[in-house]
Amino acid sequence: MSLALALALPVDLFAITVLACAIYYRRHHRTDLALAYVALNVGVFAVSALMLSQQVSLGLAFGLFGVLSILRLRSDQISQRDVGYYFTALALGLINGIGASKPAVMIGLSVLLVATMYVADHPRLANRSRHRIVVLDTVHRDESRLHADLEHRLDATVRKFEVIDTDYVRETMTVDVRFRPLPAPVGPAERTVPLARTR
Repeated sequence: MSLALALALPVDLFAITVLACAIYYRRHHRTDLALAYVALNVGVFAVSALMLSQQVSLGLAFGLFGVLSILRLRSDQISQRDVGYYFTALALGLINGIGASKPAVMIGLSVLLVATMYVADHPRLANRSRHRIVVLDTVHRDESRLHADLEHRLDATVRKFEVIDTDYVRETMTVDVRFRPLPAPVGPAERTVPLARTR
């Protein structure tokens, strides 16, 4: 292993540890995906480092990125947010493996990727708008009534909705809803009763 790769390896391990453990796991508590991100990152780093040591063309390296990008995490329990972490872990492995000869650029891009995911997936931003597929036990023919029903059921401000399916036999509707939860109600402030003066 060359000196450049020896320096790039701890940078890559530190970056993926921060991304998968300090950011993703602490916010979403999914050990399986955090482990998958680490394994993917280290595997891509090893392959790209081997390609760099064998002086493989840069086109082949980007071809590898394209092939790995085709692989999608196909599961109903995996959101687009998880896919974003997947591509970030993949990019970190390639950047640190291929860019080992330019440590300043390598470190700068790694910091940029991790910082971007930290800000983009911050709870203050991510929790403002939510998405849900709702199955209603009634059919609304008026959009205004459907809008009001969704806000009542979700206890939220509905920003956008789209009817996916309407079953007139079972009297059900499937609606794709994007909404913003209403702030939690604040209880009335406790009144302080002045103490009676004793003579």
